[in-house]
Amino acid sequence: MEGHGMTGGAAAGGRPGGREGDDPKWPLLLGVRHHGPGSARAVRAALEAARPLTVLVEGPPEADALIPLAADERMRPPVALLAHAVDEPGRSAFWPLAEFSPEWVALRWALERGVPARFIDLPATHTLAWRSGDAEEGETPGDGLRVDPLGTLAEAAGYDDAERWWEDVVEHRGTGEGDPLAPFAAVEEAMAAVREGRSGEGGDQGPAREGHDRAGSDRDLVREAYMRLQVRSAQREFGDRGVAVVCGAWHVPALRRKAAVSADRALLKGLAKVRADLTWVPWTHRRLARDGGYGAGIDSPGWYAHLFGAPDRPVERWLTKVAGLLREEDRIVSPAHVIEAVRLAGTLAALRGRPLPGLGETTDAVRAVLCEGSDVPLALVRDRLVVGDVLGEVPPGAPAVPLQRDLDRSQRRLRLKPEAAERELELDLRGENDAGRSRLLHRLRLLGVEWGEPTASRSSTGTFRETWRLRWEPELSVRVAEAGVWGTTVLAAATAKAEADAIAARGLAEVTALAERCLLAGLPEALPTVMRILIDRAALDTDVGHLAQALPALVRSLRYGDVRGTDTGALAGVAAGLAERIFVGLPPACTALDADAADEMRRHVDAVHGAVGLLEETVALRDAGRAGADRDAGGGGGGDLRARWRGVLRGMAERDRVAGVVRGRVVRLLLDDGEVAQDEAARLMGLALSPGTPPGAAAAWIEGFVGGGSGGGLLLVHDERLLGLVDGWLTGVPAEAFTDVLPLLRRTFSAYEPGVRRTLGELVRRGPGERGRAAGAAGAGAGVPGFAGDLDAGRADAALPVVRLLLGLDETSAETDGVPSASAGGEHSAEAGDNDLVGVGE
Repeated sequence: MEGHGMTGGAAAGGRPGGREGDDPKWPLLLGVRHHGPGSARAVRAALEAARPLTVLVEGPPEADALIPLAADERMRPPVALLAHAVDEPGRSAFWPLAEFSPEWVALRWALERGVPARFIDLPATHTLAWRSGDAEEGETPGDGLRVDPLGTLAEAAGYDDAERWWEDVVEHRGTGEGDPLAPFAAVEEAMAAVREGRSGEGGDQGPAREGHDRAGSDRDLVREAYMRLQVRSAQREFGDRGVAVVCGAWHVPALRRKAAVSADRALLKGLAKVRADLTWVPWTHRRLARDGGYGAGIDSPGWYAHLFGAPDRPVERWLTKVAGLLREEDRIVSPAHVIEAVRLAGTLAALRGRPLPGLGETTDAVRAVLCEGSDVPLALVRDRLVVGDVLGEVPPGAPAVPLQRDLDRSQRRLRLKPEAAERELELDLRGENDAGRSRLLHRLRLLGVEWGEPTASRSSTGTFRETWRLRWEPELSVRVAEAGVWGTTVLAAATAKAEADAIAARGLAEVTALAERCLLAGLPEALPTVMRILIDRAALDTDVGHLAQALPALVRSLRYGDVRGTDTGALAGVAAGLAERIFVGLPPACTALDADAADEMRRHVDAVHGAVGLLEETVALRDAGRAGADRDAGGGGGGDLRARWRGVLRGMAERDRVAGVVRGRVVRLLLDDGEVAQDEAARLMGLALSPGTPPGAAAAWIEGFVGGGSGGGLLLVHDERLLGLVDGWLTGVPAEAFTDVLPLLRRTFSAYEPGVRRTLGELVRRGPGERGRAAGAAGAGAGVPGFAGDLDAGRADAALPVVRLLLGLDETSAETDGVPSASAGGEHSAEAGDNDLVGVGE
């Protein structure tokens, strides 16, 4: 490939490597559509034919030193050049390049043949400093056009879709015959015509242009002035006939136009600048499909990649891919389906006057033949193939901020590879590798790098398991660069960020949530600062609502600390102190509340109730593990916390001034804990629903007792006395008050499962007499309303196979281990069944 050297035709006045008789315009301006596979193929053919001595590409010139990395075998597009301001990493810009991008093809061609390649667009130092009303932070620099040139040309050609026109005239055009430079000459002529018709375009436009604000289309004038200067410089170095330029088709007429050097330099004079760093970062097809922001604005990067990579028969190969995807999703697709889809796509293209079937024709064929007219599997095809989740790779030698390098090392050590496709990751925190993954993801979240999002686990609710939803987005590279101001490693940066957030926190709940996140992220050095601020805020905050919001997070932190082996003694002391203050302040805080405030306080009561139980269990477990050791300051009296809390709840249940929804919930909590008998609960409900109670207050009590998704519907199903009280109260509500309580009751009962609502309706329809007789027929020995007195052996035997399956027992081992059937012996089942099951569990 060395036969095209500088002594070849350039010095002799002919075209280097060109065909005899060809006389292209020099410099060779190859106007392209960014990320167009047809343009990419045409660029490769044109460069092979012209054999220039240097290749100039639209892009930031500060990235010239990064061009050799494009030849690294570990560099796999899509990738992007990332430029960010050194003093403000969040101010950034991207130049995405895919395998089918003409610029990428030009760079690779130059590197493979030893031809110098350079970027010639406006430097990133100016691009990052240049802000205008239509530019957003982190956007991909592009043509600031007020009109769509492709749309104008498509309309002139009789097309209503610019994408379809470009596909027909460029992307589907073969490169095997004819002059390889002809398409670029035609595109240049067309773009010149469009620019001439554009308002304000044409003629020399120097620095004295009235009202020049260097925004929008005027930004193009500055960029093009800089590119002209770079082209002139290359011509002086390599000769008039040795320079090829690959740039957006819109710029070609401006680069061809003769302009005074002084005028171009005047346009560039006084431009703002910032210090900038550049590097390569991975990109994704999904980001290429975004128009604006971090995207590139092409609708079908997966389709374009296929067109560029397919050696022949692109439609047949594409439909085969689609068939393979649908088969993976258990859809029946045969070779006959593929053959018929190919025929249909070709027929549609002929009917529509297109040279080859495009994405529209293949999509219509897929919908009709492979998807049987359904858009549901078609949406899957678009997501997985037309767009795709391809994630590029960058070699380790690419420049990066220290924090990014530490993150890369952590990802390799923990075998946690970034992927563009969304996936779920189940972690068992008892394993060191999974615990390390959890700490890394939590630390990144503290730094604002949202690579993973915690989600509810489908397999377990234990604190030793976590489930994450992961997806790596290209802009996360910017977030990592921004986070680099906090430290050079993920651990150091997360520690510094946590301390700063604790100092800046405005409320107690923020600090407690931060303490929880520090424990999850394994930041022992940040905890002292966070705990000091937490203790100070807790001592000064007198709002019971704030204290109630803070307690659950603290208790969760204690449990997480136990799972991760963290010393949380000081945290336990703070949690116990918060609980005591809540016990004292909660009853008066629940009086004189409007409906919204009462509902919020009910949620606080629920949260505190769960937190107190967890706090007692956590402290008890911790103290049990300290055989013979003194109890921590937070552990003393841990067993009394729940007793004192129940005393607070009993007092609130009897106080008429406490909001009805809170009193109802308090009684329900006491009933669920076995602290009040059902007779007592019925008595309290009867008092709350007595004729002297306003209907609105009574309805609020009912909502608190059986509402809020707390299983209240099942309680009414199985305790018909309570259902009878509600039924009797509701039928006695005066007509003028019924419309006032109806929305509240509807909200309460609409939260029940449909089956529960149906059962309640049937019970109410029977009436109290029928319900009583049904209960009496169940047997005089029935001790619990709604339940029979004896075991239903048939129904119990039906459940045993499921029990054996859950316990991992077969029929033989079940008999050996003491899991008899209910019908095998009532006496044995009743007396020994519980012990046998406990034995099996052990």
